[in-house]
Order: sequence, then structure tokens, then C-alpha cells
Amino acid sequence: MRPARHSLFTGLLWTAPWWLGFLLLLAGPMVISLYISFCDYPLLQPPVFVGLANYQQLVHDAVFHKAVWNTVIYASTAIPVGTVLAVLLAILLNQRVRGQAFFRACIFVPTIVPLVAAGVVWMWMMNPEYGLLSTSLRTVGVAQPPLWLESPRWAMVSLVLVSLWFIGSPVVIYLAGLQEIPEELYEAAKLDGASASRQLWHVTLPGISPVILFNVIMGIITSWQVFALPYMMWRTRPGPDRVTYFYTMYLFDNAFNYLKMGYASALAWVQFLIILALTGLVFLLSRRTVHYRGL
Repeated sequence: MRPARHSLFTGLLWTAPWWLGFLLLLAGPMVISLYISFCDYPLLQPPVFVGLANYQQLVHDAVFHKAVWNTVIYASTAIPVGTVLAVLLAILLNQRVRGQAFFRACIFVPTIVPLVAAGVVWMWMMNPEYGLLSTSLRTVGVAQPPLWLESPRWAMVSLVLVSLWFIGSPVVIYLAGLQEIPEELYEAAKLDGASASRQLWHVTLPGISPVILFNVIMGIITSWQVFALPYMMWRTRPGPDRVTYFYTMYLFDNAFNYLKMGYASALAWVQFLIILALTGLVFLLSRRTVHYRGL
């Protein structure tokens, strides 16, 4: 028994940085947040237990409904567009051409730019008077370029376009997935007379389907937590007609501007459950569309 206890103690000691960090920085705060979500907690006074009052308030909160709807629109637009574009770019970058490494670097480099810096750059590029996009449109004959950031019609479109700036990370993952597809599958498809489009549909996409599933799930998590870019780009928050007022922004306002920590904690747990439900739904729908080699 002593050697077993000694081995257990040694193992716990060596893994202490992980499980201590998990308990103190993740599990502990989550438990505290769950308790606070059932309290009226104005931050400067002790929390008062109010039961389900915070969650019941969500049902009648019009701003909450608006933030959820904006986030749904953004996620349902940015994820499909980003996925299709990332797959196409990865397929192009996987071709053996001169300067391949340079083109790959050009796609990936924007992802290392800080979000705040990227937001400032895109605010300038989308300026309706002297921004790069507007002046470029004027040179090709568009007399009235869109009011990218000021128009309720174009604000969401602008944010989706900016989100594509960070497409480099999924492209790199798709590249790794493409290089794992056995070349024999393409040779067999060519022998059967499959065209390039059929090879794409029947070999390439099934071959990287696990990678697509991973990136879609990461996209869901990222989209439902979008905060920095819209917060930075719309200084007069929450943007024109609140079309760029997202879930995490409303959570942030309740926590740190209105000092309603109990309500903010309830928002955080609802957000967690939404992401968890969407992830489970994607896994359920992927059973017939995701192909794992060797299974």
C-alpha cells in the first residue's frame, strides 16, 4: 500500500500545476459565478439570494433578445462564409507552385495582429470619406460608397468582412488536414474517371471533414463570444440601431457598467448553455457527414 500511496502522491505533486490551476482559476470561479447568478449582487454590497429572478428577467429583457438575435445573425453568416473561404484558400495553398511559402505566410500573418490594432485599421479602411475601401470604390465609378460603420444595413456586413481578416488560423489547420489525405485516393479517383470537382466532393471534403467539424465548433464558440472587434470599431456603442450589439457586450455592460454582477452571471451561464447546446447539435448532425479514417 505504501508504494501505491507514494506513487499517487508523487503523481499528484507533479500534476499540481494543472489541477491546482483548474480548481483555482476555472472550477472555483465557475461555482462562485453559478451561485452569484441566483443573487442580487451590485458588487459593492454582499450578494442577496433571489432565486430564479435573474433568469426570469431575461425572458422580458428586450435588450437581451436583441443581443441574442444579433449574435445569431453574425454567427449564422460568419461561420459558413468563413468555412467555405478557408477551405478554398487551403486547397489553393496546397498546390505546388512557386512562392507557396510566401502565399501561406500572407494568409497567416494577419492572425497575429492584435484585435485592437486590427479594429483601428479597419475603422480607417471603412471610413466613408477617406477610407481605402470607399476611395477604391469611387475610382471604379461608385459615386456613393456604403456607409460601412454608420449604416444599420451595412454594419453587420462590415463586421463579417472584418472577421475574414483572421481566417489564417483555420486555413493552416485545413492545410494540415489536406496533407493527411492519402494520395492513393486521388489516384483511384482519377482511374475511375472522376473530374476535379468530383474529386473535391468525394475525396477532399470527406477527407478533411473532421477538420471542418473542429473549425466549425471553434467558430461557434468564437462567434458567440465576439466582443473586442465590435467594441473597438463602434466607439459610440452599441452601433447604429444596436445591430452590432452582441451577447458578450451586453454581459460586459451589466457586469462592469451597471454593476449588476448577478444578472451578468446569469447571462454568462445562459451563454455557456447555448454554446454547449449548439456544440452538441453539431456533433449530432455530423455523425453521417464526418468520416474518420480507420473507423
